[in-house]
Amino acid sequence: MAQITVYTTTFCPYCVRVKRLLSRRGLEFEEIDLSRSAEGRAELARRTGMRTFPQVLVGDHLLGGYEETQAAADSGRLEQLLSA
Repeated sequence: MAQITVYTTTFCPYCVRVKRLLSRRGLEFEEIDLSRSAEGRAELARRTGMRTFPQVLVGDHLLGGYEETQAAADSGRLEQLLSA
């Protein structure tokens, strides 16, 4: 099963929602809080082209933020990415 990585910041309501979504589905994930890391934010932007939070990666595949993760969970795409 592919690893899920969630990039977050403190006090981000969508970060809380995406972590809750994954947890309710029984999925384990690594959380990387970039609240205090300008370097980490810059690296994430270079790696993904995204500057907003949360950002969810399944393996090396960028899934996106909360809404994209919710849509992928609803459509079954999340499970497909996890089993790939």
